[in-house]
Amino acid sequence: MIKIGITGQSGFIGTHLYNYLALKKEDVSMVPFGDEFFEEPGRIESFVSQCDAIVHLAAVNRHHDSQAIYDTNISLVKKLITALEKTGSRPHLLFASSTQEERDNVFGKSKREGRNMLEQWAKRSGSIFTGMVIPNVFGPFGRPYYNSVVATFSHQLTHNEQPEIDVDAHLKLIYIGDLVRVIYYLIENKIADNEFKITPTDEASVTEILTLLQSFKVQYFEQGIIPDLSDPFERNLFNTFVCYIDHRNYFPFRLKTNTDERGSFVETIKLNSGGQVSFSTTKPGITRGNHFHTRKAERFAVIRGKARIQLRRIGTSEILNFDLDGNEPSYVDMPVWYTHNITNAGNDDLYTLFWISEQYNPKDPDTLFEQV
Repeated sequence: MIKIGITGQSGFIGTHLYNYLALKKEDVSMVPFGDEFFEEPGRIESFVSQCDAIVHLAAVNRHHDSQAIYDTNISLVKKLITALEKTGSRPHLLFASSTQEERDNVFGKSKREGRNMLEQWAKRSGSIFTGMVIPNVFGPFGRPYYNSVVATFSHQLTHNEQPEIDVDAHLKLIYIGDLVRVIYYLIENKIADNEFKITPTDEASVTEILTLLQSFKVQYFEQGIIPDLSDPFERNLFNTFVCYIDHRNYFPFRLKTNTDERGSFVETIKLNSGGQVSFSTTKPGITRGNHFHTRKAERFAVIRGKARIQLRRIGTSEILNFDLDGNEPSYVDMPVWYTHNITNAGNDDLYTLFWISEQYNPKDPDTLFEQV
């Protein structure tokens, strides 16, 4: 059992890493961290003394005062070293640096110098140190205008704002899900490397990224069509885009219905992707689901009866409730990292049509069970 702590646990990478590691309950025990610990010597000293491994993610990426970025990031490293030395702790220390080390900016400078300071501490203490040099990271729940251009564009396109390209740079990227798996590999195998360069999983220009996201807006956001998700990069980009939609007000999405003297014809799903389509009948009062996915996209379409669909983002307590009625066929889509269920809220059998982007298998490690 490895006891792991994450500084910056509440940030973009920290949240994903914490959630990923928390799933490994048989191998990992998480040591909680709060940002306020850096201002309370006793608490950060207690934190470091409990950890077998520490991933130091806490940092400032952007600030109106550039000097504040440098000063804050160096200060956080110094406070961490002070706590380690005072307690005599020797955990495996992993530091999140950036490919911006190569650039002449204060953020890159603070990361390069912070990595060197922690490398020297590791040499003095005889500890394992991994200085991770990370490319541009994107994925669900990143902060717009702060974490990545993908987050900014996705937020703008789903909130009636117009994205603009300042510099059409060519970006080397890694999806957050891939990054956290690499970090766990480094911890599990106790990899010591002062400059471990994490390999990008994808490369694209800013224009190419915006073009793909704009296609998601037209196809999915406006028309409800599932785009082609066969390419892993485009699938990851789509799963990121979807998380910036205001789900509370976007769903349920009314399905197109054609009615004449014969009855009704309802288009439940249009897709440019593969996957599996199935349907279920559910008895009154019965709930299905209570699981979440880290990779797959999924749609629930109610075609007969009354249902309540619930979603809750993993790591949060807010529950989104959607009431659907087969008399007005509609659907709700399940974003990644949202546990979800569907309950028959009526007195008759509920008929639901399901689509999932890959063939459903309850033993797939992507399908993880948790109550809404």
